Amino acid sequence: MSSPRKGASRAADIPADVLQALSNGEIATATLAECTALDQAQLLRTVFPDLSAQTLQQADTACALGILKRMGGMGELLLDALGPEGIAHCRVHPADTVRGWACFMVGAQAGLALPARLAAIKSLADDGHFGVREWAWMALRPHLASDLDQAIAQLMPWTALPSDKLRRFACEALRPRGVWCAHISALKEAPAQALPLLQALRADPSAYVQDSVANWLNDAAKDQPDWVRQLCSQWLGEAPSPSTERICQRALRSIR
Repeated sequence: MSSPRKGASRAADIPADVLQALSNGEIATATLAECTALDQAQLLRTVFPDLSAQTLQQADTACALGILKRMGGMGELLLDALGPEGIAHCRVHPADTVRGWACFMVGAQAGLALPARLAAIKSLADDGHFGVREWAWMALRPHLASDLDQAIAQLMPWTALPSDKLRRFACEALRPRGVWCAHISALKEAPAQALPLLQALRADPSAYVQDSVANWLNDAAKDQPDWVRQLCSQWLGEAPSPSTERICQRALRSIR
């Protein structure tokens, strides 16, 4: 089970023994289908066998929800049960879903200023597993969206970090539409607010970051197509590069 494998792309195709190992936290998920299909209630009982009956009942209720609300619910109940010390335990656990719970525990903490919340999520946003990185931005997105000016200011230094995972977080977390998450109406109506972030990443050498910038602009193009066309034209006219050309080509895919 510990050897590399090609994960199933559909939940129905996940072998029973693999699903069992995923739900026991014995192996990492390899696909989105595996992330959503594993039994989080079973995983919780395996990782934290001493939780109260009330907490376990709350977990069973959370597991009946959609995947994002499920992860959020697990983060909230674990924070209530374990406190901040539980975050430290979860963030280093070998199971990627448990590290995902840590993301939502950080998101659920009350009273944290945005700089402290970003500092707390940073190692998880830089995680080696694709799923944990997605949970990281989803967990902080509501906090970022609630104060866009501060969020953009705080994320600007991330656009210059050595890790392409963290540079990508700076863009992905504020996509106007995003995936599995609430839209950010202010950025759908006025995407230029995020221009400092986009400008900083417009020639990023990483395809991982390029795809995020292109998807950000593709989101914006569904509401403000002329703005996206004009921006791409400006970028290509000012400082064309293979990276910028790739971003613009992908950004305009829905409006060409």
